[in-house]
Amino acid sequence: MLPVVVLAGLLAWHWFDTRQQINELRHGVSRQLADAAVTSRNDAQIDQQLLQRAKALDERLATVEQRLAETRDQEAVLQTLFQDVAKGREEAELLEIEQAVTLAVQQIQLAGNVPVALLALRSADAQLARLDKARHLPLRKALAADIARLNELPLVDVPGISLRLEQIVAGIDKFPFAVHGRPVEAAVEAEADEAPVLPWWRLVLADLWQETRSMIRIQRFDREEPALLAPGQGFFLRENLRLRLLSARLALFAREQRTFRNELTVAGSWLEKYFSTEDRAVQAAIEQIKALAAAEIVIDLPDLRASQQALLTLREEKVAR
Repeated sequence: MLPVVVLAGLLAWHWFDTRQQINELRHGVSRQLADAAVTSRNDAQIDQQLLQRAKALDERLATVEQRLAETRDQEAVLQTLFQDVAKGREEAELLEIEQAVTLAVQQIQLAGNVPVALLALRSADAQLARLDKARHLPLRKALAADIARLNELPLVDVPGISLRLEQIVAGIDKFPFAVHGRPVEAAVEAEADEAPVLPWWRLVLADLWQETRSMIRIQRFDREEPALLAPGQGFFLRENLRLRLLSARLALFAREQRTFRNELTVAGSWLEKYFSTEDRAVQAAIEQIKALAAAEIVIDLPDLRASQQALLTLREEKVAR
């Protein structure tokens, strides 16, 4: 019986010990599960916070990307505006250059004004220099060639010649005629001013003597007789002389060499024939007319075709781009 009791006691002790170990194991598992639950709750809270932060970061990133897209759009708009402004400025400057070249061509073809044409071409070249574009080099080369050709031309001082003719025209009314020793009216007025108050019969005799003296004239025949003028013809002679000089001035502007010289030649012959060559003003007018008649007012002007063609080529290339 004793071994059975001992065996039963051993079995009971083993069962009790096993039960204690199971209980401890259960308590340990429960604690671990509780700790795991706490840890899980903490991890869930951390994950929630991380999710919230990630969401906030996503929202910020979306806002930044939106602003970046807006900035890029604004940059594109500004770049387009800048290109438009640059193209508009270049187009305006090219238009000014084209107008300068056109003005030079008009001055050469219509007026033959070389200084103004040179000024216009130099202005166009200066504007091209400010643009400093490689594609403008052919146009600048053509402008330089035309400027060099214009600089080689002889100078025709059209304004100076015109002013000299104007001065001669302004003094026509003061030129004395060759048939008058001195102005008769001035002499009569001088004698009238110097004469004292006389009785009526003395005045009648003085008038008769004046009329008689006017019918008598002493002339020299050892030299060429000056051309006679009928009474009242002096006015028409002066006006015709003025018209001749004005016609020569118009021929100067029109670059008609033959008409210019013919009108000056006739005007000079009239001055020598009908006006007193002993007068200094008449002598100066005759010398100026001879000098002007010998001047060359017609020169072979270039057509500036090279500059026009280069400008047209530049326009076509700009349209092609």
